Amino acid sequence: MSNGDLKLAYFFALLHTLITGLSFLFVKTALKFASPLDVLAFRFSASLLALMVPIMLKKIHLNYAGKNLLQLCSLGLLYPIAFFFFQTVGLVFATSSEGGIIQSVTPIFTMILAAIFLKERTNNYQKIAILMSVAGVVYIFVMKGAGLDLSEVLGITLLLISALASAGYHILTRITTRQFSITEISFMMTLLGFVFFNAAAIIGHMARGSLDQFLTPLQNLEFVVSILYLGILSSLVTSLLNNYILKRIEAAKVSVFGNLRTVVTIFAGVYFLKEQLFAYHIIGSLMIILGVLGTNYAGKLPQLSRKT
Repeated sequence: MSNGDLKLAYFFALLHTLITGLSFLFVKTALKFASPLDVLAFRFSASLLALMVPIMLKKIHLNYAGKNLLQLCSLGLLYPIAFFFFQTVGLVFATSSEGGIIQSVTPIFTMILAAIFLKERTNNYQKIAILMSVAGVVYIFVMKGAGLDLSEVLGITLLLISALASAGYHILTRITTRQFSITEISFMMTLLGFVFFNAAAIIGHMARGSLDQFLTPLQNLEFVVSILYLGILSSLVTSLLNNYILKRIEAAKVSVFGNLRTVVTIFAGVYFLKEQLFAYHIIGSLMIILGVLGTNYAGKLPQLSRKT
């Protein structure tokens, strides 16, 4: 892989972080008009529609003949289905702060799984950097007055499963990109998300006798704009970016970028929502940034130390 490809992959990783970090603004807006499950259904509907346009115009070609579709479907089951499902249900029984803390441990899960299944190795400096990144996220939430309430065992367990699904996605994508193109992977992930979350949302409305209200949120422009951002940028574009990144950068290095979302979310809240910025925000953000930099650039430190 050329140095230019690697630089582009890191640029895409930062772009991915920026898009997903800003998505919370649009999620909060969308949730004013629809339930979390409905938002997911509309989100993946927008993703699929956006992806179908270049496919129908023959700008994107898909070819699944003779390939391991079971592996690809397994990837889609991990992400988006398992990740979003367990996260959404988990947040019913736990707080969003607990969700943020637990989601921050994804790089640790990824590091362990990458060592087992991909034989990817991280040195002690990188392990410390990953832990620093996680500690930065936890520090911010704890200083905000959040913590882990172990009495909410069900919610925490479901959120841990969601984090594990995200880690598994990072690992399996590294394997799947050897056989499938980035667009083939993203299309199947989007299609599975569309089918699952629309089916779940419709069944839920039928059970409540409110099926006629399913499309009502689409009458609001603010909701539509939020769904377009979440569906096209925060789901489809980030899926394409992430699959490109994971083809070129080790899973543990990519996963730790996820904690940078907390930094983007904090400063977006300060800028757009006029939220207060405290010293612990800055300290925690620096810990996260140093952790990300350390994970990605400390790989050669042991070799350098042996030469001196």
